[in-house]
Parts: sequence; structure tokens; C-alpha cells
Amino acid sequence: MKQPADQIALPLDWPQAKDSSRFILSEANAAAFEHFRSWSLWPVKATMLTGPRRSGRSLLARAFVARVGGRLFDDAQGHDEEALFHAWNTAQDDGRPIVMIVDDVPPVWEVALPDLRTRLAITPIARIEQPDDGLFRSIIRLLFADRGLHVPDDALRFIGERVERSYFMAERVVETIDRFAIAERARLSLPTIRRALSDGGIIDARGAA
Repeated sequence: MKQPADQIALPLDWPQAKDSSRFILSEANAAAFEHFRSWSLWPVKATMLTGPRRSGRSLLARAFVARVGGRLFDDAQGHDEEALFHAWNTAQDDGRPIVMIVDDVPPVWEVALPDLRTRLAITPIARIEQPDDGLFRSIIRLLFADRGLHVPDDALRFIGERVERSYFMAERVVETIDRFAIAERARLSLPTIRRALSDGGIIDARGAA
């Protein structure tokens, strides 16, 4: 039986960077989390963090750099390559690691600068995967809580069993249900959620995705 997603996001010795308490530890991100906890073992003082957008990768990276005094390059693929190259070298000199958040790693990320390309070739990669079932439900519960709403357990199971498990879908589901409930002045119940997802085109009228 799978363990539920861990609601205690970061160890107590990690400073709580802005919104870091929203990072929910699960099988989908545990490997990336442990990678940052063991940063002293990295072969170089740099890492690339990749994974789906909205997956909490920025939350994890910000908490890490706050803890160790490192430097963060969010959306590193959009940064100047010379600047990344010099930041990488500086990190090796002063021991303050850099984290580069990227949608894709090389060679999908096509790096033009040869010197940066050689350095990224020896830079470790941490990956966050699409959410497992427990994390998906926890995210939906959290997003509803942000709106001051409580989703019943039977409705949460219904959602988890019928829609694609992704970070984007979790946000779409909550937005769709909330808008429907407001328009219909309906309480957040399983019948309301079923109708909201059907009217929103997320599932068909029979409840299938």
C-alpha cells in the first residue's frame, strides 16, 4: 500500500524560503529532494533541475540556495550563455553552488557556447516527475484550501481516478470546479464536481476522462 504524500515539506533545518512550505514531498520528487540534501557529494558545485512546470521545482531550488548561500538561475535556457558560464566557474572557486532550472537538459537544450557545453556535460541533473496519485490528490486539496474550500474525500478520489495526473491538470481541475460552483451557487459535493468536470470538458457525461 502506497504511503500518502508527505505534508511536511522540508526538514526543520532548511530555512523556509517564500512558499517553500507548499513543496509536498512524494515519490515524484523524492530523488530530486535527496539530491539537494546531499549536495556536498556533487562532483561540481552546480546542478541542473528539470521537470514539468508548476511541479515545485522553483520552490525546492529557492529553499536550497537560501540554505547554502548559492545562486539560482530560473529558466536557465533563457539566460545569456556567457553569464551562465562565468557563474558556473565562480561557483567552483567560491564553493557556493548554482542551480539551473531548465525545461530540457542538453542535448535537447542546444547550448551554442562550447565552454558552457563542456561544463554542463559534467553537471549533475535532478529530475522531478509528473505527480503520483498521492501527490496529485494532495496538490488538489492544497489548491482548494487556497480558495478556502474543503473537497470531500469521495470527490477527491473521483477526481484522481478520472483525470490525467499532471501539475497543469490539477490547477485546471480546481479552477473549473470553483468557477462552476460559484456560478451554480452549489456546495462542493461529488455531484457538483462531476457536473463541473463534465461541463468543462475534462470528463464526459458518464464520468470518463
